[in-house]
Amino acid sequence: MSYSVEAWDPSYGSTFAAEDEDGLSGSKAELEPDIEIPAAEWRAIGPRKGQNHPPTVLFVDGVRRVDARIWIRSAELDDEAALGLCASYASGVVVCRHDSRGNSAGIGGSDVRRGLFTTALEAREIPAPAGNYRAHVTDADPATPLPALLSALLQQRLSELEISVAVAARDQLEPSQQDEDLLVIDGPLRGRQHLPRTIGYIKTHHSRYLPSELNQLVSKLEPGYRTPVFRMGTNWERYSWYLRLPYREGAPWAGIVRVECSADLTAADAVELAYLSQSVLVRYASDEIKDPRAPQNLYPIAGLERELRRRLGNPQLLHRSLRTRRG
Repeated sequence: MSYSVEAWDPSYGSTFAAEDEDGLSGSKAELEPDIEIPAAEWRAIGPRKGQNHPPTVLFVDGVRRVDARIWIRSAELDDEAALGLCASYASGVVVCRHDSRGNSAGIGGSDVRRGLFTTALEAREIPAPAGNYRAHVTDADPATPLPALLSALLQQRLSELEISVAVAARDQLEPSQQDEDLLVIDGPLRGRQHLPRTIGYIKTHHSRYLPSELNQLVSKLEPGYRTPVFRMGTNWERYSWYLRLPYREGAPWAGIVRVECSADLTAADAVELAYLSQSVLVRYASDEIKDPRAPQNLYPIAGLERELRRRLGNPQLLHRSLRTRRG
């Protein structure tokens, strides 16, 4: 008997979010594999010699936390109550520079917000010592469980905050760097695909997008190598490719990440971003000695996530302040 163990800490769940007999659930996405190389000729693509590294790379991430669940009662209907989530969420940007002055990295901007997410039309802002919980109201959907509906609303607001923080950080760059940077968003690109020179970085795999004959290539990738670029679409379209980060050993998909970019780009531009991702992402891959989600949890993203969670504030104090102010 032989076996292999992923470096990824199981307390964070699996790198596969949904599993079937093949390890991943099949996707219903429409697929165009012939973007860079004809499907019949698919092969692993190594790093391009002489590939330039952008002088500035921005890593964007966001965190969220539910501070309390509350029930909101209507003044007219005392016997009915609507669920509400009081949540804190934050987004930030790590700016990594590589130029003649050397290498540097630092937080280029961040924003912390608090919100009340509910379907109650009567909901109003809740004041709290650490920051007011602004009311965000959505319509009820009989087809969607209420907790899932409110969680999606929270995620939507977090995504909007990530966009505003990223745009603000880019505006602060020197004019000479504003057209040569690369923006890396931790997570799918959906809703952010209009941002220029941007890639989405997916480290958890929910579905098997490629047919079996092409999917076999993914587990055979060497560190630093990627699959050819392909195009796929469900209710939104994007270019995508798989990339293997440096790793010591592990399961067949150890160190595998999926990268995507906007479908509004030309195929040639998407291929250029794919080569650029090989140069950039491999450089920031984490080590299992320092990170339990290595190598997928890139160093800038891991550090930013820790700092953003700290800036969310003490959850016990926030929960206590909400309880003392209940109306």
